[in-house]
Amino acid sequence: MPDKLLKKFFGFDATKHSLRVEIMAGLTTFLTMSYILAVNPSIFSAIEGMPSGAVFTATALAAIVGTMLMAVWAKLPFGLAPGMGLNAFFVYTICLGMGYSWQFALTAVFIEGIIFIILTLSNLREAIVNAIPQSLRSAIGVGIGLFIAFIGLQNAGIIVKNEATLVALGDVMSPTPLLGLVGILLTGILVVKNVRGALLVGLLLTTLIGLPMGLTDFKGMMALPDSIGPIFCKFDWKSIFTVDMAIAVFTMLFIDMFDTIGTLVGVCTNANMLDKDGRIPRAKQAFMADAIATTAGALFGTNTTTTYVESTAGVAQGGRSGLTAFTIACCFIVALFFSPLFLSIPSAATAPVLVIVGLYMLAPIKNIPWNDFAEAIPAFICIIMMPMAYSISSGILLGMISYVVINLFCGNFKRLTPTMYILAVLFIARYILL
Repeated sequence: MPDKLLKKFFGFDATKHSLRVEIMAGLTTFLTMSYILAVNPSIFSAIEGMPSGAVFTATALAAIVGTMLMAVWAKLPFGLAPGMGLNAFFVYTICLGMGYSWQFALTAVFIEGIIFIILTLSNLREAIVNAIPQSLRSAIGVGIGLFIAFIGLQNAGIIVKNEATLVALGDVMSPTPLLGLVGILLTGILVVKNVRGALLVGLLLTTLIGLPMGLTDFKGMMALPDSIGPIFCKFDWKSIFTVDMAIAVFTMLFIDMFDTIGTLVGVCTNANMLDKDGRIPRAKQAFMADAIATTAGALFGTNTTTTYVESTAGVAQGGRSGLTAFTIACCFIVALFFSPLFLSIPSAATAPVLVIVGLYMLAPIKNIPWNDFAEAIPAFICIIMMPMAYSISSGILLGMISYVVINLFCGNFKRLTPTMYILAVLFIARYILL
């Protein structure tokens, strides 16, 4: 009976999946993405009127709603939460840059969520996914791998900014980068030894090593969640027909849509989760979970909610069903009451997981036809632009534009579909207008 219930609610098949592996995978993904619970309140603290405690609670609630929908409805092993980059756009561009209130920005997020729901119901988002050529699908996974490895190295201070060269190697003998390097080596050894739950074990061991180094700051165990009352349903409807509102809405829409598409395509391709036609299983339900979570997040008082690329950590651990996502959602529920404990994990401890998962994501590179330059050049552009532009969506957009332009002018018309032409034009317009 339990197996039948797990299959009904989460798509868990006892003949293919392991209960222990699914739960371990969920824990791993949660620990690699839980940084958003600390980062979001910090970023939003730059805005007057949005209490950090309320933002923390809103962030957790948005993650719970989105990930629970992903678990039960889409039955896929992905975690959702308010997105990085999108939170910076909310705070530093709309509020501090354009001078609008945070109520205006929340309204933009809410409208964006409604548009997402409409696009998903019309099957447009699924049609976009299916229009991406196979070489670019493989490239997306590889690009994401480099991107998240880059994020991990930055989190640990192993890679730092440099005025002359943009990036450079940090002081690897200082505590934070040193802990990150030790964690990478330790986690790598566990992976080579085929230790069960190697990524999660490596993360926890790195956190413990950080205690004597003074990097793991134990903040306590429990605390009641703050009320979201000050930011709940605080919308500004007076400016919804302005040009600035349109720019805000469609910028968020482009970033979130293609970040989500990129994550789903890349991770599913890498984990051999695509169906026999090469399509994402239950893609429409996954997109709807993302859309509803964005709308709910705006009601709670936070920025756009999106599918997290850190989900690759759990998938790399063997997570394949909605039970992994359900575990992630449960962890966020627990985090509401144990926030001091979860926020004690240093960023350097999550870096090894992201770096090793970045390695796992490189596998589809062998599926790219490197001798066919009409396929290889767009794929390479897609791969390299994700970490360089610090954006999954930019990699997809530039990869698709180059694919259409190169094949169009080289006479490879059979490789191009009407949908691809339309997407290329829209993507070019996005850079011109937004």
